[in-house]
Amino acid sequence: MIEQNQELFYDLLTKKAVYGLDESEQIQLDDLDPGTAELEFRSLEITAAAISLIGVATDEQMPAHLQAKIAADANRYLGAVSPENETSSSPARGRVIQSDEIFRDAPARPWFGWLGWAAAAAACIALAVNIWFTRIPTIEQVKTPPKIETPQILTPAKMREDLLRSTASVIKATWAAGNVKELKAVSGDVVWSDEKQSGYMRFRGLPVNDIAKETYQLWIFDKTQDKATPIDGGTFDVSADGEVVIPINAKLKAQGPEMFAITVEKPGGVVVSKREKIAAIAKVETAAG
Repeated sequence: MIEQNQELFYDLLTKKAVYGLDESEQIQLDDLDPGTAELEFRSLEITAAAISLIGVATDEQMPAHLQAKIAADANRYLGAVSPENETSSSPARGRVIQSDEIFRDAPARPWFGWLGWAAAAAACIALAVNIWFTRIPTIEQVKTPPKIETPQILTPAKMREDLLRSTASVIKATWAAGNVKELKAVSGDVVWSDEKQSGYMRFRGLPVNDIAKETYQLWIFDKTQDKATPIDGGTFDVSADGEVVIPINAKLKAQGPEMFAITVEKPGGVVVSKREKIAAIAKVETAAG
């Protein structure tokens, strides 16, 4: 084989070991085959495979069946002796050849043969560099703790809005000043649902009360109740200036409120109010379906 064809032969052989050949390239290699292509290809293939294992963990033992196959292939391609070259010093057919015997009596290659191996080595080095820089590094998986959603705090103001947006029938009344001269600036409203038996009072301008001396108390004048004994809607205190929303805590079932009143009572409230100090009054004006 002339030197030019020899170089082309090793170029094709290297490409086959590293990348593989298409149909036309394989035909070209077969035409140039000097009779050692299979052995040369196996050597290059093993070299490329070894380089591709750079950085791969090898702490696991090779499976027995794979180890046996590699040993069989090694004796098939490295232990074969042609009849014309077989001598008394050559290893007997069928004997397993040791690794030191493979390289001990290796025949010398012509210098142009080493050009092919040089090309193969260069290709393998390029493959190694490519694998080294493009391999995906092992990243330790860090479990992200599940996001804990903070439950929404249902304030009286939020619950009031929810009641107004509900499908329940809600009545509404607006606060007006009562008989206490100091509390003329009280404003706001009250909403109530017979269906849900719940409601909320919203105030602006209702002064902070001294809990050691007094408390506020709601009274619900219902159409089913005697006006002299309205339904106790619960006591409450105001601890800050500005708008406040207070839940209604009716002691009896209200089925048709017509008016709401806020009185100033002694701490703890009373069973029946004398209505001496009425802080605010709200007459029912609308009923929303």
